[in-house]
Amino acid sequence: MPNASHLTEARAWRASLLWFADPAQPKVSHESDGLLVTAREADGIVRIQAIGAYRELAPLYPDLPTTHWPGLCIAPGFVDLHIHYPQTDVIGSPADGLLPWLEHYTFPHEKQFADPAYAHEVTGFFLDELMRQGVTTALCFATAHPESVDVFMAEAQKRQLRMVTGKVLQDRHSPDGLRDTDTQLSLRQTEDLIRRWHGVDRLGYAITPRFAPTSTEAQLHGAGEIAQRFPDVWIQSHVAENVDEIRWVSELFPTARSYLDVYDRAGLLRQRSVYAHCIHLDETDRQRMAEVGATAAVSPTSNLFLGSGFFDYAASDAAGLRYGLASDVGGGTSFSPFHTMHAAYTVARQSLNTAQGQRPGMSLAPEHLWWQHTAGAAAALDLAGQVGNLLPGCEADFVALNPKATPLLARRTAQTATMAEWLFAMIVLGDDRLVAHTVVQGDLVRMER
Repeated sequence: MPNASHLTEARAWRASLLWFADPAQPKVSHESDGLLVTAREADGIVRIQAIGAYRELAPLYPDLPTTHWPGLCIAPGFVDLHIHYPQTDVIGSPADGLLPWLEHYTFPHEKQFADPAYAHEVTGFFLDELMRQGVTTALCFATAHPESVDVFMAEAQKRQLRMVTGKVLQDRHSPDGLRDTDTQLSLRQTEDLIRRWHGVDRLGYAITPRFAPTSTEAQLHGAGEIAQRFPDVWIQSHVAENVDEIRWVSELFPTARSYLDVYDRAGLLRQRSVYAHCIHLDETDRQRMAEVGATAAVSPTSNLFLGSGFFDYAASDAAGLRYGLASDVGGGTSFSPFHTMHAAYTVARQSLNTAQGQRPGMSLAPEHLWWQHTAGAAAALDLAGQVGNLLPGCEADFVALNPKATPLLARRTAQTATMAEWLFAMIVLGDDRLVAHTVVQGDLVRMER
């Protein structure tokens, strides 16, 4: 146990505690009266130093300033594996499906991010909204404009957030104002942004083809070459979301075995590659993703809203495919992790038609849902032990939840008999009101309600 006198900016937080003692397992640990100790370490990052029962830890840290939140529960900050910050203002836009939605709403809106002032205003709102909802780590799309990355990174840095983003690569089948008219320039811009931002404070870069149809083979393979030169950056894109999109991919890339194979051939499938949706994959695709350590970002509110289909949890588990939860705003319908977890439960319950016939749905345990949005998502992002948990060594990003935030929540949580029931009540009935406080790097975030 570290000596408090040797810690910088050390402080303690007292409340009930919720965490994952084994981050690889979706089994919740809970302490009804707990103490969390945080301190800034030599590298400038505030990390958790100790966690446990108040009665046991308090005597070891007698002089630390302590924030006491009776009635609240401290839990890990949520991790969102796939979200589009430039789509903040197209959330809730009606469309007949993915491709019409992109054409009528997303593409016209994203053109505006060539203006740094506009990007700055949206970025500020977006990041503040994430924190208000309890999301402290996210893998984000920017737009095709390098300025959209610079502005986002600067604002995230100002807020001390752990964020990963990247300039969108799209050099065909895209409107003027978004299309990369010079493929080689788009790749040079990507390298420049990596060198400027990746690994600065807690920021990370993601090589970001929008999706296969909007990139030429030259751009995809160029992105793969960059990924080889920078093995610790992330890769993000979309795959197998919608049947019309899959049909389009097969026409554009006739020699590829599958949609996923397009990325694989380009060198864009490896550890730290995160692919959103992964709905219409076959067994070979799932096994290939598992083999290389790639991740599926499960986006249930988006998939329900756009009618794209249902993520196959059973087949993914059988293949050993890593996955975690994502809001996918603005196709997704909410920034709230509680809405996302609730939708994931609904999606998993659906029966699926497979090559072997119809398979019944499954009931995801509340602990498993919570793990998918915290420690499990962190592991899928290759950040296990850094975010998404409250274990010593993890970065000090967490939330304080109020299970009495609404009259219905207070009534329902008071009647729960087990931890699973208590968690599930918050998943089903929770929203931003459940998040009483958000703490980023040991600092309490001011949140407007």
